[in-house]
Amino acid sequence: MMDAHTPARPAPESAGSGAITDVDVLVIGAGISGLSAAWHLQQRLPHKRFLVLEREASYGGTWLTHKFPGIRSDSDLYTFGFGFKPWVGPPIAMAGEIQAYLGEMIEENDHDRHIRYNHSIETAKWDSATARWTLTATLPDGTRRQFRANFLWMAQGYYRHHEGFWPDYPGMADFKGALLHTEEWDERTDYEGKRVVLIGSGATAATVVPAMAEKASHITMIQRSPTYFMPGENVNETAEMLRPLGLDPAVVHDVVRRKILFDQDQIVRQCREAPEAVTAELLAGVQALLPEGFDMKHFTPNYRP
Repeated sequence: MMDAHTPARPAPESAGSGAITDVDVLVIGAGISGLSAAWHLQQRLPHKRFLVLEREASYGGTWLTHKFPGIRSDSDLYTFGFGFKPWVGPPIAMAGEIQAYLGEMIEENDHDRHIRYNHSIETAKWDSATARWTLTATLPDGTRRQFRANFLWMAQGYYRHHEGFWPDYPGMADFKGALLHTEEWDERTDYEGKRVVLIGSGATAATVVPAMAEKASHITMIQRSPTYFMPGENVNETAEMLRPLGLDPAVVHDVVRRKILFDQDQIVRQCREAPEAVTAELLAGVQALLPEGFDMKHFTPNYRP
């Protein structure tokens, strides 16, 4: 039996066109899920050979491919981050902060030797006779490489990273302005001084609107229904209280995570048992930040919390 801390066997180099690279496990995607898979494989199954195949030129998944203004997390990083790497920044983090965190994780665990970038998966075929997967990947220069594994671990997420969904609104073809999509955002887009309409009211919209408002002359959010907001500072009071005590960052992370789980459970219970009271509390928090006399219908959802 191998010790749990025995280093994993080095993953083989990708074979050239025509050859097949054999491993025990193939992980698809080098975003947060794929990198987490790599860590757990390395720690728990050190005798297994594995590779992480990533379509992009670098790691990060959505935090690499999403380029729209203000891109940040919509979950706190104590929840969204790794249990094995304590988060020490603000609860809600910008894409650059998350990328830096992932880069540190890769370096600390020597994961680069397991990751193959610029590998776009074309096919994945299962052979029942041999109980093996065979994958074909294409590189940017058109070269094709094949990989074979006993286990296929899909961590590719659920986005079409470079192709957003476009509704077919009547009159779109006649619109003379620019039509943009957050999934296909071009960072060279100049919207300074422009009048902008944004369709949507979810987490992405809540991120984009304030960021674009800094440069646009005017921005309007078009929504089927407003969404609920819980205003607050980007700090975690429990973490701020514990850090000065000199505790191990892993202990702080674990305690804060448990406190967040407890608080979220309480909020869900309140939403179920006293939805009207929760609605009133949430709307009051928003109203306190708005000009006097502002019509709250624009912030009042048509569904219960």
